[in-house]
Amino acid sequence: MASFAANSSLIPANSLRNPAKSFVNSSSPFRCYCVCFNNNDKPTNLTPPTATAYPLSSSVLQNHKGFGLWVEKPGKKESFSQTSAVRQLTGSLLSAEGHRFAIVVARFNEIVTRPLLEGALDTFKRYSVKEEDIDVVWVPGSFEIGLVAEKLGKSRKYQAVVCIGAVVRGDTTHYDAVANSAASGVLSAGLNSGVPCIFGVLTCDDMDQALNRAGGKSGNKGAEAALTAIEMASLFEHHLKL
Repeated sequence: MASFAANSSLIPANSLRNPAKSFVNSSSPFRCYCVCFNNNDKPTNLTPPTATAYPLSSSVLQNHKGFGLWVEKPGKKESFSQTSAVRQLTGSLLSAEGHRFAIVVARFNEIVTRPLLEGALDTFKRYSVKEEDIDVVWVPGSFEIGLVAEKLGKSRKYQAVVCIGAVVRGDTTHYDAVANSAASGVLSAGLNSGVPCIFGVLTCDDMDQALNRAGGKSGNKGAEAALTAIEMASLFEHHLKL
């Protein structure tokens, strides 16, 4: 197994007809390795990912579908190229027809959460989600969102759950407790249910900030949360099914 050299440069993998043969049977100063990705690293053309490098002849590569080509050349900066074998998985926003979504909305600060909900519903409609495929569940406040979102996720009725609320800073530390609990609650709901739970809870210093993000000059974060839900539902359906 080889480690990356700091003084290496890129030979584009797509410029070689047979990279393995070219370098294994060559007396050139280049050294060629295949890189098997660890976890979900996203390599760029500037920085190598967190990965393990193996000589091209290694049998380890037979069990890896995603790998790139790393070529060392003395005296140059390091770089990395993806080969055609690297799989890029992403969700689609083309259409969400046929998917079911739940929206959990906090009633507290309804002057903010109502337009956030409307933004989410409008987005779902524009992406072909039928009204009968959307369930809206109201809860007292943002603190209660996580519990309900997890329950909905575990029901297996929905491809994603959108969580909408608004926490506005006041004169006490209550804001910090609720904001942190809402964020961790939504995160836990997704992790425990295995269903994407989208964080659409605003945490703002004042009401003006909140209203600006509920259809004002800063856009509508409810609409953005719905878009995220559509993409994540597609990603799970097409690429991450258990």
